Amino acid sequence: MVSRQRSAGIPSSPNSPAPEQPFLSISVTDPVKLGNNVQAYISYRVSTKTNMQEYRGLEKIVIRRYSDFVWLHERLTERYKGIIIPPLPEKSAVEKFRFSAEFIEVRRRALDVFLNRIAAHPILRQSDDLKSFLQADEDSWVVEKSRTAEGVFKKKPSDFMQIFKDVQSKVTDVVLGKEKPLEETSEEYEKVKHYVTELEDHLGEAQKQSYRLVKRHSELGQALAEFGKSVKSLGGCETGLLGKAFGELGNRAELLSYKLQKQAQDLLMNFEEPLKEYVRTVQSIKAVLSDRAQAFRQQRELFEASKLKEINLEKLRVVRPDKVGEAEIDYRETKLQSDEANRRYEEIVKVMQQEMVRFQEEKTRDLGAVFHEFARGQAQLANDTAEAWKVLASQLDAWSHQSAGKAVESSA
Repeated sequence: MVSRQRSAGIPSSPNSPAPEQPFLSISVTDPVKLGNNVQAYISYRVSTKTNMQEYRGLEKIVIRRYSDFVWLHERLTERYKGIIIPPLPEKSAVEKFRFSAEFIEVRRRALDVFLNRIAAHPILRQSDDLKSFLQADEDSWVVEKSRTAEGVFKKKPSDFMQIFKDVQSKVTDVVLGKEKPLEETSEEYEKVKHYVTELEDHLGEAQKQSYRLVKRHSELGQALAEFGKSVKSLGGCETGLLGKAFGELGNRAELLSYKLQKQAQDLLMNFEEPLKEYVRTVQSIKAVLSDRAQAFRQQRELFEASKLKEINLEKLRVVRPDKVGEAEIDYRETKLQSDEANRRYEEIVKVMQQEMVRFQEEKTRDLGAVFHEFARGQAQLANDTAEAWKVLASQLDAWSHQSAGKAVESSA
């Protein structure tokens, strides 16, 4: 949480209560399926509690769907260049899984994490788009989304065609070798790129292995359940101590089956999904790197254009004084654009450096907690498993001795 700053020049009394810390807490709950067939979707209850003055009231509840979360993510990405925007959970690639209970719960949790990461960010939490998302009633929300969507269509068709032609020309020049794309070569930039590439590889591999681990636990749990059922049926065919032994073996197998499948679910939610979220976060970092690269190219291109126009202006002062006025205006406009592009680039670099420090701190804390919980869960499962088989082994030993004693008595 971010502390409120003390008013300048007003000393606080040692006996006065500490100022209330601002908080912004968000929860995503109660997923509900609405609509039918291809029009079906899931709505979520988004509850906000806050004491921040920028928000209307201490508590607010709104209903949002996944496309609304996408809107918020796109708005933040567009407005906050250089900031690592928390990632959204991906859409289901398989239609039949869209409304499965597991998929809905995984997505609900991920959307909850998405909003609370934004709420915890010192800059993003101040976003007007976030405030609208969290507070606007249904009618106001429709108006807000329509208003912001209009910005995409403000350009004339001819403007879009010109942009397309410019991009197409640039791509053609690069492909044909006429022009190489400008790339930043600073040591800091190369170091970040290398780190992100390695992090993506290692996180991806860890997430893949966590998926296999979840699957193994689930399959072993199902196998134990089937084994327990079959052994109990076998025990039903026997009498005396042997029947009891088979029955108890089946009970223990079913107990461990339940624990394994519960552990598989816990691993999915608290181990695999957090790793997947960080895999997605790496994509957000790559998007910031892309914005930085684009800002660098724009800055360099406008700088070169400005220098060329300055040289041309000096030539015209000698050979064509009548053209100096028009050329000077053109040069000044380009120089202003170059200065603004340089300011944008330097701002993205500065913000990104701060964001990478923040990301490292969050990653260390979050993944440390994830792996600690993973180790604790595995240790508990191992203890439960050992205890279950230990108790069964003691019972089987006792029954074996009883059976042996009865056999001796019978032979005597």
